[in-house]
Amino acid sequence: MSETINTAAQFPTFEKPTVQFNEKGWGPCELPDTFKDVPYQPFSKNDRLGKICDWTNTSNNDKKYQNKYASSFGTGNQYSYYHEEDETTFHLVDTARVQKPPHQRGRFRNMRNSRSGRGRNARGGINTHGMTTLSGKNVKARDPRRGMGKKFGNRGPPPKMRESSVAVRADWASIEEMDFPRLIKLSLPNIKEGVDIATCGTLEYYDKTYDRINVKNEKPLQKIDRIVHTVTTTDDPVIRRLSKTVGNVFATDAILATIMCSTRSNYSWDIVIEKVGDKIFMDKRDHTEFDLLTVNETSVEPPTDDDSSCNSPRNLAIEATFINHNFSQQVLKTGDQEAKFKFEESNPFISEDEDIQVASVGYRYKKWELGSDIVLVARCEHDGVLQTPSGEPQFMSIKALNEWDSKLANGVEWRQKLDTQRGAVLANELRNNACKLAKWTVQAVLAGSDQLKLGYVSRINPRDHSRHVILGTQQFKPHEFATQINLSMDNAWGVLRCIIDLVMKQKDGKYLIMKDPNKPIIRLYDIPDNTFDSDDSDDGEGDDGEGFQQVYNYANNGNKI
Repeated sequence: MSETINTAAQFPTFEKPTVQFNEKGWGPCELPDTFKDVPYQPFSKNDRLGKICDWTNTSNNDKKYQNKYASSFGTGNQYSYYHEEDETTFHLVDTARVQKPPHQRGRFRNMRNSRSGRGRNARGGINTHGMTTLSGKNVKARDPRRGMGKKFGNRGPPPKMRESSVAVRADWASIEEMDFPRLIKLSLPNIKEGVDIATCGTLEYYDKTYDRINVKNEKPLQKIDRIVHTVTTTDDPVIRRLSKTVGNVFATDAILATIMCSTRSNYSWDIVIEKVGDKIFMDKRDHTEFDLLTVNETSVEPPTDDDSSCNSPRNLAIEATFINHNFSQQVLKTGDQEAKFKFEESNPFISEDEDIQVASVGYRYKKWELGSDIVLVARCEHDGVLQTPSGEPQFMSIKALNEWDSKLANGVEWRQKLDTQRGAVLANELRNNACKLAKWTVQAVLAGSDQLKLGYVSRINPRDHSRHVILGTQQFKPHEFATQINLSMDNAWGVLRCIIDLVMKQKDGKYLIMKDPNKPIIRLYDIPDNTFDSDDSDDGEGDDGEGFQQVYNYANNGNKI
């Protein structure tokens, strides 16, 4: 009996698949229906495969190779979720404290440092608490990791662009550019002390009770209603008289100090120079901010340029100028019964019939021999006089440093450090106000002052710029203080002589020296003779000079003098 075997039930049938032939290239011609509308993210065979999804991001502890699981094609937005009804103004507010991963917590970091041999007093590691020497003292060890940020591009905010003190006009011709690296190398040694030609004015004696002021025994700063004359060179009647017989270069101590300390300045300034024959007259322009004291000019983070704020550079300069004016007059013994030191001549800027209160200022007109037949004549100033036990007077230059906001200025709080660490406070001021302190020192040296008295004046409230208190005083000898702040008078005379020689080579006319607002460069311009003449105003003062008017109000109840 024969059996019939059904082979169709044992073996499946084979259906040939449809193979698409791409005539233009390789790959399928049409996308199958199962793969339609599915997003595609390109990838490379070299990409590492990590987790599908990590919501906590705490497992990635490798800080050196944080992107080792990233795709070489970049992250796409193919799998991003977009809700059609989501509002763009919706913000999620979560007040819960974010839990830091273990490697960022303080105790785990200290444990890790101790295990790696970099903890305190660990052998072969960095001792951040100081190095103990044989004498038992702790010496601050230098951390080799300092400055590593600059190597990797962390260089801080970009520098601020400042405006020039005067707009350069098209008809000005640039004659010379002097950069600071060359000016710093100049030197003119063996300049003798100046010789007095004339002395004018009246000085009041210093009140020694202000030497006992400290932080716990502070004293309010009073408003002093006195006129301070800031007369330029050509408006000075004494210089006009002396220019006929003595000297061939004429200036004031403020102008000379600005030129001599130009290599320390950051802000823009300008000085007008007029050459007539073989004589040079250095002047400041009228109605300028030349006499305002700068604040934190040489700081790493100078004040922001916001005119509406009381901490803008101009408002701080006005505040510092009137603090300096009021302090220099408050520390003196005033009154009709008090003794006064009178020079040979009276104040040249007031007439005998005028009944006004003038600040205590003594003027010395001195001359210096600078070589090559150059004789400099300048008006210098004293602010007060001190009676010594031997009876001889000592002339003083009285200035005031002011604290406005230690947090914004990145400085030291004077009320905490002034009595115990006065050197740290002065070092911070030397760093932030190097140019201003150098100018004061040069003016004291030129005038021949025996003492330079510095006062520390601070705001009662950092947000109130109208009320101040005196926290202390400090005195120096000008030449010793110049050595302390690394101020070379030989270099100062060399810079002045360089500019004088440069102008002497020019033809007769008017010139202008200006510090570039953003570069360490001084430029000399040849300007027309009628430049700045339209700015002069006939206010009837004539040779009597211009008064420093009180435009800054102190809201205190101090006694007026």
